[in-house]
Amino acid sequence: MRVPLSWLREYVDLPAGETGRDVAAKLVDAGLEVETVEQLGGGLKGPLVVGQVLTIEELEGFRKPIRFCTVDVGAANGTGEPQEIVCGARNFAVGDKVVVVLPGAVLPGDFAIASRKTYGRTSHGMICSGDELGMGDDGTHGIIVLPPEHEVGTDAIELLQLVDEVLDIDITPDRGYCMSLRGVAREAATAYGLPLRDPALLDVPAPNSYGYAVKVSDPQGCDRFTARTVTGLDPEARSPIWLSRRLQKAGMRPISLAVDVTNYVMLELGQPLHAYDRSRLDGAIGVRRAEQGEKFTTLDGVKRTLDAEDLVITDNSGPIGLAGVMGGANTEIADSVTDPETGAVTGTTDVVIEAAHFDSVSISRTARRLKLSSEASKRFERGVDPQAAAAAAQRTVDLLVLLAGGTAEAGVTELTAPGAPRTIAMSADHPDRVAGMEYGRETVVRRLQEVGCDVYGQDELVVTVPSWRPDLAAPNDLAEEVIRLEGYGNLPSTLPQVPSGRGLTARQQLHRRVGRALAGAGYVEALSYPFLGEGVLDQLQLPAHDAARGVVRLVNPISDEEPALRTTLLPGLLGALRRNDSRGSHDLALFETGSVFRAGDRPGVAVRLPVDRRPTDEEIATLNAALPAQPRYAAVVLAGAREQAGWWGKGRPADWADAVQAARALAVEAGAELVVRQGQYGPWHPGRCAELLVVLDGVETVIGHAGELHPRVVKAMGLPARTSAMELDLDRLAAAGGEALRAPRISSFPVATQDVALIVDASVPASEVESALRAGAGELLESLRLFDVFTGEQVGGGKKSLAYALRFRAADRTLTAEESTAARDAAVALAGERTGAVLRGA
Repeated sequence: MRVPLSWLREYVDLPAGETGRDVAAKLVDAGLEVETVEQLGGGLKGPLVVGQVLTIEELEGFRKPIRFCTVDVGAANGTGEPQEIVCGARNFAVGDKVVVVLPGAVLPGDFAIASRKTYGRTSHGMICSGDELGMGDDGTHGIIVLPPEHEVGTDAIELLQLVDEVLDIDITPDRGYCMSLRGVAREAATAYGLPLRDPALLDVPAPNSYGYAVKVSDPQGCDRFTARTVTGLDPEARSPIWLSRRLQKAGMRPISLAVDVTNYVMLELGQPLHAYDRSRLDGAIGVRRAEQGEKFTTLDGVKRTLDAEDLVITDNSGPIGLAGVMGGANTEIADSVTDPETGAVTGTTDVVIEAAHFDSVSISRTARRLKLSSEASKRFERGVDPQAAAAAAQRTVDLLVLLAGGTAEAGVTELTAPGAPRTIAMSADHPDRVAGMEYGRETVVRRLQEVGCDVYGQDELVVTVPSWRPDLAAPNDLAEEVIRLEGYGNLPSTLPQVPSGRGLTARQQLHRRVGRALAGAGYVEALSYPFLGEGVLDQLQLPAHDAARGVVRLVNPISDEEPALRTTLLPGLLGALRRNDSRGSHDLALFETGSVFRAGDRPGVAVRLPVDRRPTDEEIATLNAALPAQPRYAAVVLAGAREQAGWWGKGRPADWADAVQAARALAVEAGAELVVRQGQYGPWHPGRCAELLVVLDGVETVIGHAGELHPRVVKAMGLPARTSAMELDLDRLAAAGGEALRAPRISSFPVATQDVALIVDASVPASEVESALRAGAGELLESLRLFDVFTGEQVGGGKKSLAYALRFRAADRTLTAEESTAARDAAVALAGERTGAVLRGA
């Protein structure tokens, strides 16, 4: 909301020396968010005067039309002689009054004016447009043509109100009443302790039976409708300068007198209005809900398809306006047109003024669904004073009669739905308890009265809320009003006492350990949006029956291209990897932990809970039952070099083994034993895919996969060659981990290392051999590492050699060679029993 300081002073007698920044500081203390204070006319220096065009000579031989003009500026140039000026604009003629800036003046932007030779003539000044004077858009983008009544030589700086200060206030949703000069003036009056001249206090005639016919079919959507008629408007009447300038300063473009007046009153009182050309209305005005699929063309010329929830204004021909949003093109105020033969001027002469109050939720839904936000809808969404409708209509009538020579018809239509003022019961010391300081009853009552409340009672107060404050609905709202007017800065500063807690849960601790482990291994965390398009599941080559295809679709997605919640972390991570690679960062290792959403067999649509009461336990249970399963996953993706080349060596590219190692690192953090086997699944290369398993309730359960992505997936998603990835279910990994991790015990005794090379069938997984060696070695085994795999004629066809390094250590003694050898032989024996392994060379 842009608030010109000169306009604000009409309603509050602010101290003469108060600047815009002083007023802004007061309003900020009162709880408003003043973003900027704009200095209009900053650096502007005259002479800037009214001139009358005497002659116009068209200059030939130039690439664009150029005119050499003589302009009467009176005595402003010191000689009284006509001023010679070169100008390229075409929207003025001989006899027009224009704004002339003379040599020696300075325009906004530090643009100094001097006599200069141009187009073969000397131009002594400039004929000005609105943009050059910083006035804003007036719709013409041309020279300012003034009404003929202004005298030549008059100071145009004062006439056009070029010097002013404008406060730009960010109005929060609960302060809808401040989207008007009336509302901001009320706050300023309270902040300065000054009286308010309320512009809504007008003498309004009582409604009668001979006003324009109106029928409201939906009183819940429209609880108040006022209609007034003005006839005999002069179609040539233009908005006066003061009216146009106030609209421009407030950020609105002047259009025509009737429209400008409705916009002016809306800015002044906060009540949106609409003026209909009476000659275009067909019968009585009605208010109803739209028919599903009904068509309607709005003032912006767009044909829109309506929904059954939309409120529309109608006549016998159908919709003529979207209630509270925008009027219709079929009843638009007609521009004045001059007949070139007769000189007669035609245009709108009779108007019907609408001032109504509409349901804020309905207006908000319509504006958002149609993506049609207007000045009217912004105000109705935040709450408009229903009691201001009659005053706003009267103010509009008065201005049209004054400025356009119209006549106000005696008929007054006002339909209102039954209603009573809202009251709130509150103890007098409630603000004291909320703020933690003592205000006292007198202060509480005085502050509530300042915001327009009527207050009764002693210890228990009964507060009647003013009609323009729909945000005041509970005792805490009233307490907030008292606190903000007394000053937030006066609240005592007290540090809260943090209660002792139990710290992080085991699940939270695991998530943090996982993040630290992956970051320590060189991975960078990437956070992606939890949405996906189902097409990406095809790119990942997931089977048709795969559980990851059971997506949860959103009713109102942020993007139509990603309407579902993710069932895997890979699309977001791979998208981040692709973007970084395309921008020159080729060596990448990214990770993410987060929830995925699996629909499973649960119902697909949740119930809509009520907002006017607390949901019942059954309703909450029904909602919870409809929620999808949300396990937490961890995933990594790699591409490019895993180890950089340098003086230390050639480096190493990232490969499938790094993805498997990331899974092993997570298993260590969870304290779980991870089984790694060759697998085949969706996006991974069938020959380079590891299946990740843990034992849950005595059963081996697949919790994820790791390896190199399939070339077709890499091509479909535009990824670097040989991209690798890993994804697993963190919750299942944690469930397999058992108790919390314990710090390892450090033995001071030396380690005994034994190496074994075992020959097994090529089809035997190395993980089975490793598991057998661990079980056979017993408690003395400290670690086991596969350091070589060999195939060839030396080991025989269909065979492979697996070489392991076994480290043995005892916590209380130095192991003898016989003890470590016996443990090794026991491990080899059990491996031979379980997998058929034999010692190489035996």
